[in-house]
Amino acid sequence: EQLVESGGGSVQAGGSLRLSCAASGFTYERTCMTWFRQAPGKEREAVASMYVRLGRAYYDNSVKDRFTVSKDSTKDFLYLQMNTLKPEDTAMYYCAAGVCIGDGWFNPQWYISWGQGTQVTVSS
Repeated sequence: EQLVESGGGSVQAGGSLRLSCAASGFTYERTCMTWFRQAPGKEREAVASMYVRLGRAYYDNSVKDRFTVSKDSTKDFLYLQMNTLKPEDTAMYYCAAGVCIGDGWFNPQWYISWGQGTQVTVSS
């Protein structure tokens, strides 16, 4: 299984970026695909998730109303549209896929496959 992220970059506060995650070679049925991020010196945190079968999206409170997660099933891509970016959004962003239990999308233990990450830097 492979996940490849792209779309990161450097923007000023208030700007926008769109991250993409291309999935391929999966041999198990993913129930959830999620964007995580990790800033230097901080723990990895889940920011937005898509439950694949239900088509339901979940967001961390820190990004709610600014970020939108979506999935293109025909291409097997996961996207993260990030608007009104803040300096505190600066982090390495990772795409992950797994089999989530209940509403535990934020728990890294459910994820089997991880991408290599794409850097997002927001300047003030």
